[in-house]
Amino acid sequence: MEKKLYRSNDRVFAGVCAGLAEYFDFDVTAVRAAYALLTFFTAFSGIPCYIILWIIMPSKR
Repeated sequence: MEKKLYRSNDRVFAGVCAGLAEYFDFDVTAVRAAYALLTFFTAFSGIPCYIILWIIMPSKR
């Protein structure tokens, strides 16, 4: 079966981190924590990346 990347219904904000966690089979909390740390330590460049992913990733139905 082919895996597809979707925004998850298990969402806190838009479901991007949860969707990535489901696709790569990682813990959702670990992905959210990694995203927060990377965003903080890269002068908040993760925010535009998150918004772009929010726009291009389809929502899971």
